[in-house]
Amino acid sequence: MVDLKRILLFFRSSLFILLADWLDFKSKKKKRRGICSSKILWIRRFSGFFFAAMLMIILSPSLHSFPPAEAIKSSHLDNYLRLPSYQASHSSKYRFSFRKASGFRNADECGFTDHRITGVCNPSLVHVAITLDVVYLRGSMAAVHSILQHSLCPENILFHFIVSDADLETLVQSTIPQLKFKVYYFDPEIVRNLISSSVRQALEQPLNYARNYLADLLEPCVRRVIYLDSDLVVVDDITKLWITNLGSRTIGAPEYCHANFTNYFTGGFWSDQRFSRTFKGRKPCYFNTGVMVIDLVKWRRVGYTKRIERWMQIQKRYRIYELGSLPPFLLVFAGRVAPIEHRWNQHGLGGDNVKGSCRELHPGPVSLLHWSGSGKPWLRLDSNRPCPLDALWAPYDLYGHPH
Repeated sequence: MVDLKRILLFFRSSLFILLADWLDFKSKKKKRRGICSSKILWIRRFSGFFFAAMLMIILSPSLHSFPPAEAIKSSHLDNYLRLPSYQASHSSKYRFSFRKASGFRNADECGFTDHRITGVCNPSLVHVAITLDVVYLRGSMAAVHSILQHSLCPENILFHFIVSDADLETLVQSTIPQLKFKVYYFDPEIVRNLISSSVRQALEQPLNYARNYLADLLEPCVRRVIYLDSDLVVVDDITKLWITNLGSRTIGAPEYCHANFTNYFTGGFWSDQRFSRTFKGRKPCYFNTGVMVIDLVKWRRVGYTKRIERWMQIQKRYRIYELGSLPPFLLVFAGRVAPIEHRWNQHGLGGDNVKGSCRELHPGPVSLLHWSGSGKPWLRLDSNRPCPLDALWAPYDLYGHPH
């Protein structure tokens, strides 16, 4: 455990020393002798001050928060959000409160932004789809916050939030007032009879399957979208991911061809030629569906939603896989994916689907950190049992505390 009191004391003393040295340096700046040594001393003092400040920011996420404003719960679901505050009930014991995020603006390099053009069909927009639900709400808000923090042109990003039941839209508006977004309702009944039991109950939730229906949910004028899971943070400009060249492919994602692909399906699948021959002529590799760039025009034209549903129907009868919403995507797209750099999905940080143990980063550069698996950073931080990499998620957490 880090002694935060000592860090605070060091921070305060370093600040006083810094100010004293600065004043001393100002009084001597007209003197030719001693200026160089004063500059060096001032820089050394500043280094200590800066190091203490960074320790506080990284190691004490709770210092980021201040008392949130009282919120109001929306009584209905609107496509566009107008209310200034929020309060949603997870149960009679929980009320969610988030602190207001700092404002953001486009950089000069983004060029002129016509704020009169607010429609979804604006061709200059970057489209990002994320699900919103009570269980993963904290993660979704952190993901959005991280995208805005690292984007050169954050005002050009439109978020498409997919929801099923909770009135969460007013919370988003009050937490990030400048955010461009639209909310879409996904009916759980569409997939309820298609979902099979999985190795982890969380993987059986209907909203996990909403990504299969983005081409139907989003407006026809939205030709491309980035789909992101709720348990990740982006530490690079998402526009770099947006401009991925998909070539003739419908989806793009980081592929992991070293993984044992056979493990994602049952022995019965591989022994039955009716099923296993689906990969004939392909070189299938595992990819994680939590980060995908999707060409919605091609998706709609081919009708991939129906193909995924067909495999889900086969699964209900023959039990050909164990892992929720991932295998149908592999069956339809594996070997037909536009490869994206691994830096855009450093996945598996949540451990496996049972224990959720701590993991290390994969070798190489990082643009996106993904806590796929059963261990989520907000739960581990709240239980005072975080993994080392959870400290990289904490600075983007906008959550207050349950009342």
